[in-house]
Amino acid sequence: MAKEKPKMFAKDTEINHEAVNKKLLEIISARGKKGTDRSDMIELLTELAEISEANNLGPAMKSKILLNRISAVFDYNPNIATCMKDEMWQLCLESIGQLITILEDNSHDMTLSDNILEEQENLTEPVYRIRGCILTVLERMDEEFTKMLQACDAHSTDYVERLKDEQVVCDIIKRLVLLLEGNATTEEICRVYLRNIVHLYYKFDKSAMASETEMTESEHEMDKMCRFIHDKDNTDRIRTQAMMSHIYHHALHDRWYQARDLMLMSHLQDTIQHSDVPTQIMYNRTMVQLGLCAFRQGMINDAHNCLVDIQSSGRAKELLAQGLLLQRQHERTPEQEKIEKRRQMPYHMHINLELLECVYLVSAMLLEIPYMAAHEFDGRRRMISKNFHHVMRVSDRQALVGPPESMREHIVAASKAMKNGDWNACHNFIINEKMNIKVWELFYNKESTIKMVVEKIQQESLRTYLFTYSSVYDTLSLTTLAEMFELNTYKVHSIISKMIINEELMASLDEPTQMVLMHRTEPSQLQALALQLSEKVSSLVENNERIMEMKQGTFYFQNKFGQADNAGGNQQNRQQQNQYKRFPDRNRNQRYTKYDSRQSDSRQGGRYDKGQQRYDRTY
Repeated sequence: MAKEKPKMFAKDTEINHEAVNKKLLEIISARGKKGTDRSDMIELLTELAEISEANNLGPAMKSKILLNRISAVFDYNPNIATCMKDEMWQLCLESIGQLITILEDNSHDMTLSDNILEEQENLTEPVYRIRGCILTVLERMDEEFTKMLQACDAHSTDYVERLKDEQVVCDIIKRLVLLLEGNATTEEICRVYLRNIVHLYYKFDKSAMASETEMTESEHEMDKMCRFIHDKDNTDRIRTQAMMSHIYHHALHDRWYQARDLMLMSHLQDTIQHSDVPTQIMYNRTMVQLGLCAFRQGMINDAHNCLVDIQSSGRAKELLAQGLLLQRQHERTPEQEKIEKRRQMPYHMHINLELLECVYLVSAMLLEIPYMAAHEFDGRRRMISKNFHHVMRVSDRQALVGPPESMREHIVAASKAMKNGDWNACHNFIINEKMNIKVWELFYNKESTIKMVVEKIQQESLRTYLFTYSSVYDTLSLTTLAEMFELNTYKVHSIISKMIINEELMASLDEPTQMVLMHRTEPSQLQALALQLSEKVSSLVENNERIMEMKQGTFYFQNKFGQADNAGGNQQNRQQQNQYKRFPDRNRNQRYTKYDSRQSDSRQGGRYDKGQQRYDRTY
């Protein structure tokens, strides 16, 4: 037999503001107590709201009951790590919608604020005064929505169904923005603007790509809200979040120069390590989107610089909050794992990691291969991209290399083709059916992106070819080079001129004959190896001498001429040293060589002995 519900009021009770308010206090006093049935509390508050409306007790009383019902819905699930149930979520959306409707209808006659004390409340007549904060309710609702998306399987229909509620959430936020813009403090407006920005910054607007000159609605809205927060906000966190969202939105729509200038003016890269973890995640996402934007615009160097920190760590998935990686050194505690799972981005906000890695490796290939060709025999050459070198070394270790299958293998094969100056093979490895499906079709303007990549491959292959084979040729025809790499003659002329100006290529251009004349000043392979050997030998000799001086105990008592102080030394030695005082005092560790033309026959290897004197010159 079903248990009969207790009646809300006695039969003869007069239902007025005082009676309903007393009953409301009685219901909410049981909140949080042991043994309280949360679902019963929600039902009682719902019934009380209906009684209040039936007896025309005014909008203020209903608003207060709705605020308490929303709080009871949030309390229904005591575990903060789990999301609320579907029926509770729908009730929450309905209650918040009703509350905002009441506030909209009575915007001039009602004040809702958490600064109002309970004694100061006025629920009977205008101007109504109610204790509560609609903005806090909105922020909690948004957090619960994110938790519900995190709890769903990203590849299931449940996720799609739940994502449909985002439109309802966005509508509620926009209604509250309009409600608070004229009536709230700047701090509250900044908070509600940030909530609107969070739901707007990552969404791609096709109309923004169509019109390059006119400002679209989404761009105008982002610009207005971010400017307001930047000017009025007193907390660094909200301003930083708004700034990064604005940069992300610019980069997403290929507004490279605006995004780059905002990032440089913000100086976030200097202080981001002191920020909280969610802000650092947002910074990582912004830098990645900025790198992808630079790549689409053909700024290969900038794209590589933006992506290198994320990709070189090998933890891009974790740094972008798109999943957890297994840690080899130490395992996470269950508490740490729960915290990190709550930080994860919902699936519809993810950035494609394979696309990100491909863009980074292609950028590294276009920078690294010409550099490697230019400094092939340089023992001190630096690495532009350690990750790219690691991928190349892994490929070189393989005993049997078959046709490329994965995205990495395609880029490795393209890099080897570019090393040999074969731009056609490089092009075929980068642009093909497999790579189109995996990478290039994910870009909005895929044709322009592919065209840009092909042009960069042609140009960098030409540079690599000139670096590799310049020692073989006496002259090269610009026309022949243009035909080989399918470039315009003027473009070839421009590339070679830049190389000559930057002293990368020792050559000169002969305009009448359209020829490149090689000066043959670069050392041959044998000469380059001999130079490396001589550098290493001289370094070895210098280290050996330093060790000998340390063993003899004279290393720490050297004067500025690199010789040990000898108080009992002969007078001639001191006179020899005095004649060097007229020269500028250079490096204290530099030792000078005294050269005597009369004794040049006995000089061997930049060193000669005269009695007990020996002067060396080293750098």
